[in-house]
Amino acid sequence: MEFVRGLRQLWRYPLFRRLFAVRIAAQAADAVLQVALASYVLFSPEHQPDAAAIAGVLALTLLPFSVLGPFVSVVLDRVSRRQVLVITEIIQCVLGLGLAAIVSGGVSDGGEKVIFYGGVLLAMSLNRFLLAALSASLPHTINPDEYLVANSVVPTVGPAAVIIGGGVAAGLRLVLGGRVSTGTADAVLFALAACGFLVGAMLSLRIGRTLLGPDEQSERTRAADVVRGLGAAVRHLAQRREAGLGLIMIGLHRIPYGVVTVATILVYRNYFHTVGEVNAAIGELGVLALVTGIGFVLAAAVTPIVRHRVGARSWMIICFVGSAVLQTFPGATYTRAGILVAAFLCGVLAQAIKINVDTFVQAHVDDDFKGRVFVIYDMIFNAALVAAAGIGALVLPVNGRSVPVLVIISGCYLITGVIFALLGRGLAWDQGAESLSGPARQHQ
Repeated sequence: MEFVRGLRQLWRYPLFRRLFAVRIAAQAADAVLQVALASYVLFSPEHQPDAAAIAGVLALTLLPFSVLGPFVSVVLDRVSRRQVLVITEIIQCVLGLGLAAIVSGGVSDGGEKVIFYGGVLLAMSLNRFLLAALSASLPHTINPDEYLVANSVVPTVGPAAVIIGGGVAAGLRLVLGGRVSTGTADAVLFALAACGFLVGAMLSLRIGRTLLGPDEQSERTRAADVVRGLGAAVRHLAQRREAGLGLIMIGLHRIPYGVVTVATILVYRNYFHTVGEVNAAIGELGVLALVTGIGFVLAAAVTPIVRHRVGARSWMIICFVGSAVLQTFPGATYTRAGILVAAFLCGVLAQAIKINVDTFVQAHVDDDFKGRVFVIYDMIFNAALVAAAGIGALVLPVNGRSVPVLVIISGCYLITGVIFALLGRGLAWDQGAESLSGPARQHQ
């Protein structure tokens, strides 16, 4: 299996193994945090959420970092990325414990609600910052000709960790739901997330302070310098068309994918189940998340094989066209089986697109720009998802079921594929994937 082969190839690097462990802990803890938030906000027996409610949660948790991202991205190119990992996860641990304390006592209207959502906002933003730091650090743990291998193996870790962390959290929430109050059950999940972040911080300390970069230390910068640095990163992307076009494509892809995600949550919450059937809705959405996560994992195994045979450009086009087809059938059948099949296959294609774009950025962006570029990447990712939720709030019914919306989404995927096919001609899309077994460079 290509995944096992790739993991074995990269496993010989001690530094890669340590960063690998940090990513597992961080993404598992984040999955637990997201389950806790979803349980508290979207699955209360007293409320029937709609697309606007989901959009509000996403905007609150993702948009602030998308706005502030450029001003914190420079940190990844100026200070020790190992220190960024340690400090970020310690802060997240403290926030998780604070959220647990607030939820356990009940969140009333007014000040407590502001504090709660402020804590969630900060915790989610820090997690996006952490993922950007992990991505910017990865090139320091492997050889340049192993970027595709790493970007096929590492994305498997995320979904696998999400499956484990989210599965444990969802299962624990279902068990606690019949035995303790809703507030207590949600508080346990927030506390569990805090423990996961603490483990991640401890694992980060196993990495040398300077081993993850940046390559050159720079003087402290002011806000104006940050803006200039952002402009420099954008100009760099304009010169590295493979990376720049890849980021545009991931943004265009996330909008229709996000609308479908919001619609699916509403279908399981309000179409397949009544307002009071909370545990049943959580259980079925957990199965859907598991199936989608398996699709993400499969993408990591399939992408190196397909990309080697047809090339990155053709594989990207196939992913867009395949996503378009799956939205209409079986997605538009609105049966449990049809949605599960569509979610699994769309998960494969969505993750394949992300693996390719990760590789484009790793291979074509200079290291002293990688921190800023990966935060820009994350900003695009977040902003597109928030935009998708906002669109969903405008076009989706309360139960999420709308065949015309799915048809329009199919058209969006097709148009995006055509744009990529036209603009991507003649570019070096396969750079960074020359070998699955390049010569090893020893890392301490």
